[in-house]
Amino acid sequence: MRNTAKIITAVLAAGALTLGLSGCGSDKDSAADKDGKLIVAATPTPQGEILDYVKANLAKKAGLDLEVKEFTDYVTPNTAVEQGEVFANYFQHKPYLDDFNKKNGTDIVPVPNATVHLEPLGVYSKSVKKLDDLKKGATIALPNDTTNEARALKLLADNGLIELKKGVGYDATPKDVAKNPKNIKFKELEAAQVPRSLGDVDAAVINGNYALEAKLSPAKDALVAEPAKDNPYGNFLAVKKGDENDPRVKKLAKLLTSPEVKKFIDDKYDGAVVAAF
Repeated sequence: MRNTAKIITAVLAAGALTLGLSGCGSDKDSAADKDGKLIVAATPTPQGEILDYVKANLAKKAGLDLEVKEFTDYVTPNTAVEQGEVFANYFQHKPYLDDFNKKNGTDIVPVPNATVHLEPLGVYSKSVKKLDDLKKGATIALPNDTTNEARALKLLADNGLIELKKGVGYDATPKDVAKNPKNIKFKELEAAQVPRSLGDVDAAVINGNYALEAKLSPAKDALVAEPAKDNPYGNFLAVKKGDENDPRVKKLAKLLTSPEVKKFIDDKYDGAVVAAF
């Protein structure tokens, strides 16, 4: 009985695979067709805008049929790649991807030589002009995903507001705050929600792309912001392991790190987004 069940399961699985390969016209099929359109998931700002620039100005000449699918969260772009709904994504940094793969059992990897930009994380406030002006008991909103929360806490620590326990790295949480002289309270929110909370908290640590969407500039509006030099949080093109050498992916990686894209980033974002190549 067990052997018979195994044979039936194998036959059904093979049939499902055949159907999946023989189907046509779906986004999933297009995403997997190495001779066809390259579908890339991205968050809207700046990744989607950068990809749209490439599509409008560079892709056709390079022989690349590019489609951009925008998502407003930090989970779906990875699950879409893992499930084959899109072929690649462009929205994340390495510490975030490492944490995502570990927690979700996914096998997504950076494309070599395709780190495109850095979005400096910044602290914003509607009530104070300097970080030192925050009162005791003030509330600061933080992104709640593991790596960006640790990144936010490190930014606060680097600017003297708190002190973290020695040895904590990319997974620090408010529990790892060793010294908190102002008794700061932390409000943990999904990253996209943090800008919307700015009127309800004393300050907020906001990811660069969401700051831009909220019409905030890390270069002009942030009380403090991350330095670009030696920063591990550059955003890159990513694919499922084994797809790094897809010719369409290589074309896109080359275009995303071209002088034209660097100029586009410099001209459009005025320091709020920094080219990482």
